[in-house]
Amino acid sequence: MKRWISLLLGLTLAVGGVMSAFAEPEIAVTEPLPASAAAQDERLKNVTELVKGTLDLDTDKFTDFNGSLSEEELGVAWNLNWSGSDASMNIQALDDGTIISYWYNDNQENYRYNPYLPTFPKLDMAAAKSAARAFLDRVLDSSVETVELQEPQTAGQLNSTTAYFSGRIQLNGLPSPLSYSINVRGGDNQITNFHRDAPSQRYLGGIPSATPAVKQSDAADKLKGTLDLELVYVTANADRPKETKHAVLRYVPSNYEARYVDAQSGELTGAEDYFYYSGAAPTAEAAADMEDAGGANMSARKQLNETELTGVEKLKDVLSTEALDARIRAESAYQLDNYKIATSNYRIVKNADETEDIFCTIRYTTGDNTVNEKGIVTRADRTFRVDAKTGEVKSLDSYGNWNKDRVPKVKQSRAQTIAEEFLSRYSKHADALPLYDVSDETANGAPSYGFTFARKENGYFFPENNCVIQVDADTGAVCGLSFTWDDKVNFDGTENLVSKDAAIDAWMDTYTVTLGYRSKSRKLDPLTGGDIEAKLVTLGYERFQILFLSYGLEREENYPGIDAKTGKPVAPEAVDNEIVYSDIDGAEAAPEIRKLAAYSVGYTGGEFRPNVSLTQWDAVCLIASTRGWRLNPDDVTDEEKNNVYGMVYSMGGLTPGERHEDAVMTRGELVKLLLDCGGYKAVANLNGIFTCDYADKDSIAAPDIGYAALAQGLGVVQGTYNAKETVRRGTAAVMLCRMMEREI
Repeated sequence: MKRWISLLLGLTLAVGGVMSAFAEPEIAVTEPLPASAAAQDERLKNVTELVKGTLDLDTDKFTDFNGSLSEEELGVAWNLNWSGSDASMNIQALDDGTIISYWYNDNQENYRYNPYLPTFPKLDMAAAKSAARAFLDRVLDSSVETVELQEPQTAGQLNSTTAYFSGRIQLNGLPSPLSYSINVRGGDNQITNFHRDAPSQRYLGGIPSATPAVKQSDAADKLKGTLDLELVYVTANADRPKETKHAVLRYVPSNYEARYVDAQSGELTGAEDYFYYSGAAPTAEAAADMEDAGGANMSARKQLNETELTGVEKLKDVLSTEALDARIRAESAYQLDNYKIATSNYRIVKNADETEDIFCTIRYTTGDNTVNEKGIVTRADRTFRVDAKTGEVKSLDSYGNWNKDRVPKVKQSRAQTIAEEFLSRYSKHADALPLYDVSDETANGAPSYGFTFARKENGYFFPENNCVIQVDADTGAVCGLSFTWDDKVNFDGTENLVSKDAAIDAWMDTYTVTLGYRSKSRKLDPLTGGDIEAKLVTLGYERFQILFLSYGLEREENYPGIDAKTGKPVAPEAVDNEIVYSDIDGAEAAPEIRKLAAYSVGYTGGEFRPNVSLTQWDAVCLIASTRGWRLNPDDVTDEEKNNVYGMVYSMGGLTPGERHEDAVMTRGELVKLLLDCGGYKAVANLNGIFTCDYADKDSIAAPDIGYAALAQGLGVVQGTYNAKETVRRGTAAVMLCRMMEREI
């Protein structure tokens, strides 16, 4: 997207001379010079003065300066670099002085390395927000650009000392696709990083008028007409995989594509790509050849132990690659006559129920990796994943290029027949898998058709159980396959369902009809579009993005659909890795539980259960979440448990001999675990140097005095120590929270 000219202008300026001119207290902020009428050294001088005036920079502490020019599709951007003995600064700006990025480093602390329990960021959020606001006010064009500076969900990452803000830049008070981000260092509220999108750098044609010609109500009617829902079965308890699946009927979006109403013309427009690039497709790299292990030295041998013999036994009934190849080729629909094996790879996979499967992945290739006159790679690949003991094909993926000039030799109807005949041989469930969806992108150059066959129960599809088959549009070969089936599913009844019209009304109510600036692509005209469009065409672009004023359907929550029996929206889906709880309202520890959850510390599964007694496994799982392991303690594999315990061992919290997963923890045991994981183990075990003033200090065992005193000093425990008291999950959250508020 960028062509760097690297016009390093050799303007490394001494502190005396030119640099002193930059430090004059009165800086005359000039108007930007026309690019065509100014030498590049004059343009650099001009943009530097504009930038210094915008940010009111004092650059006396820097001893070196240089500028380089980057040519963008729609103009140029300057990279201005200052450096000194203890600080450096980089600013990217447009010719008119618009600052699009800023980076500052003076080797002060932005992140604290801490191999133990992390700490919450040490920040004054009000001060950080004020600093961010002041910087944004300087760099934004106040006549058209505004930002609603929101509180960040978290005040930076754990162990960090930086507040991070990001969001959208409003144009004329309306939402836009332009974004910004800014980092504020907590120690002194110094801006350390900033980036923004600039309209003139990303969009042709400038910023359109903010006054619409179309009424919002008229746009709402048109937008509602774009919504369509289908009634299907979906799994209601997918987040509880140990339970038998229960499928309920739900209205869900049917091939929804975002549409917008042009606020001036009233026309519906689709969500188009930002731009189309007509450059040739890159050559695909050939996969690495398998390593030849035949030359390994076999002269020295040593008998296998029992563990090793057990591992070898797992491969007892595994078929050779040659045998698997024969079983795959027995299905003529794959059309592998011109293919040879490139690689094969066996792998043991442990299932959630602790059973193990062995799969073999075999990649076939035509071996032809040449590029034709249009820059298209002509090699073809097929990758099969098969059961290594039976040869049953589990999945098939293919490599094939898209070619807009391709004319399919196989019609869609014939391809569908091929897919149906293959399905009848492939699965015993074929009769329960009617055709659900057809994907035909061959007009856009797709190399294959896609057919989805889905399970049907009580007259309604259950798309989660499906077989997807791809058929090559040139040869008619089955070139793609995936299959999912679960016999253990309970299906809800079909009585008392709301109508589709009522469901769409409810679905529409989850949206807000929003007026704003959005982007779409426009075809370029090198003859009437001026120098810029002519330049873009020479760079290989057929279309480029523009801003346009439009109405669209927007919402903050992600709803999965409408419940077919209540007619109400289903609860919004949680964001990946987001920790949310349904059972902490009113709990004494709720503030601490929520604070931890804001930093992704806690349990997945939707419940914290603050009044339940804390087991060692609960505590280990909670501590491990501070290092990125977010789990539901009630639904993990043995491998996950071992990994999480291993992490706590590495933090100094436990030893393998102290692993007692189901043991209910006491307050004294939890204090020891938290302090050991916090790096205080050696100090806590020093004898004769600690005192504490708990109400029950006389009952504290001598080996525990160090831990008790440190816990009191850190604020983890106050009042009475109660070493023998059973701990609840909520109390553990409070104690962990206090521990993460410590200074290090």
